Amino acid sequence: MQSNVGLILEEKAADIGNFMVGRLLPFRQKRAVGPFVFIDHMGPACLKEHQNLDVPPHPHIGLSTLTYLFDGAILHRDNLGNVIEIKPGEVNWMTAGKGVVHSERTPAYLRKADKFLHGFQIWIGLPKDMEQAEPSFFHISKAEIPTWKEDGVFYKLIAGEIKDKKSPVPVHSPLYFIEIKTTTAQKINIGKQLFGEVGMYVLEGTVKIENNDYGSRQLLIAKKASLCEFETNGETTLYLFGGAPFDEERFMYWNFVSSDKAIIERAKEDWKAQNLTAFPKIPHDDQDYVPLPENIFQKKA
Repeated sequence: MQSNVGLILEEKAADIGNFMVGRLLPFRQKRAVGPFVFIDHMGPACLKEHQNLDVPPHPHIGLSTLTYLFDGAILHRDNLGNVIEIKPGEVNWMTAGKGVVHSERTPAYLRKADKFLHGFQIWIGLPKDMEQAEPSFFHISKAEIPTWKEDGVFYKLIAGEIKDKKSPVPVHSPLYFIEIKTTTAQKINIGKQLFGEVGMYVLEGTVKIENNDYGSRQLLIAKKASLCEFETNGETTLYLFGGAPFDEERFMYWNFVSSDKAIIERAKEDWKAQNLTAFPKIPHDDQDYVPLPENIFQKKA
């Protein structure tokens, strides 16, 4: 039988300034999985009392960001006036549209203590007719995320929709982001509930697909979502994400995603010039910002 695993990508290290993260997307071989264009696996990192997450104000266009933590806390601020601490199991969902500025920092009460940080930072492309929409922000509590148990398998639908389940995260295109946990070896056939393109990331444990074992820090891309079947080996946590890909090409430069290169070029110039009409300052976090990087290539997303 021909394998349904079309591509195996090893998590690669990336430096975000304060510590290293494991980058899952994009890769040269695969720029996107459905509408998912960027995924960073943060940590697990133990930060000492003198180490803190400090990502100064930086811009986004043409995408939604999804932040999901397993451990630790991040204080989110944006130019819309939102100030909120994200904790494990919660979802921060920010739609940049035509442009938004935000910062991500260790909360004040943790800045002089040892702490852990572990989670996902995800970018999801927007449909063409929403790429220049007004920015928006939503915070979804842990209790609002659908969870259920079926045949000894624990599921959590962090975002999107499958079968009769729907997450309250206000996504803008057909997609899914699912956590699957097992405590004993299980056979799972979820393909009939999936659509479009699908990727799998094993956080803990191993999975067996067509007699091949795959461990952590690997991103697996299925050839057909409808054929998504696998076995877990006891204590396993994995994530399935994907959905319907867009008809148009997506381009990426730094934090900017768009189907129109001219829009990206304009955003680059606006940020470089600190155009406050395009990218307003963040209240109470306006003393510094991340400058536009000059030595990266524009890429398809």
